[in-house]
Amino acid sequence: MPSSAYRRYVALGDSQTEGLGDGDDVHGLRGWADRLADEVARQSPGLLYANLAVRGRQAGQVRAEQLAPALAMRPDLATVVAGVNDLLRPSFDIDEVVGHLEAMLAALTAQGATVATLTFPDIGRITPLARPIGHRVLALNERIRESAGRYGVVVAETAAHPVVTDPRLWSADRLHASPIGHARIAAAVAHALGLPDSDDNWTRPLPVAGPRASAWRAAAAEFRWVGTFLGPWVVRRLRGRSSGDDRQAKRPGLLPVSSPTGDASSAV
Repeated sequence: MPSSAYRRYVALGDSQTEGLGDGDDVHGLRGWADRLADEVARQSPGLLYANLAVRGRQAGQVRAEQLAPALAMRPDLATVVAGVNDLLRPSFDIDEVVGHLEAMLAALTAQGATVATLTFPDIGRITPLARPIGHRVLALNERIRESAGRYGVVVAETAAHPVVTDPRLWSADRLHASPIGHARIAAAVAHALGLPDSDDNWTRPLPVAGPRASAWRAAAAEFRWVGTFLGPWVVRRLRGRSSGDDRQAKRPGLLPVSSPTGDASSAV
């Protein structure tokens, strides 16, 4: 469907789709899905947009909590991105996760929506301590491609390009994209959807950074990351808690997209 025909866009997912790393809870989160909605609205000024994503949600929770409300809105464009919170857990079951993802893709496409998803980068190249689960990411990406192929779902192949592991595309917690990263994700999905004026610039490397940190500074950064981000995450897991407990979607109903404006970070 041409983008000018899109009238209702619904985003389903977890923290990345909610927009963590792009803004904050005080002044508001933006994120790649909001940025994508802006791009669609450039061609379809009457676009209505809902974002049902909630941080911390696993694929089964996204399906249980977000699919029915999404279907009720009868979107003609939907994005479904989930699974990272599952693969970080020891109990990761790829068949179960893919089953939930595929059920959402099947239901939305059966209703006539254009559906887009994406593949995930090797988080072991972003967070060295995550290298032992790198094989899970590769396996999940392959299954996402297979499921998308069965239902005619558009896939933004973000995993295929080295730039996606550039530290500047990631926030300090190394799990959520930075504003530049969110802009790149939005551009990747727009390109996969074939939106007017979209191209493959999102795959290009960022300008060369300064000298690499010394081994000592790199090690110190790892220790700070463990204490600031990994430690609290582990504690929440041990307590059976989630960062999304008691949280609601930031945009649970369809609302008009305000007049989109340019964003310098999207051009980096």
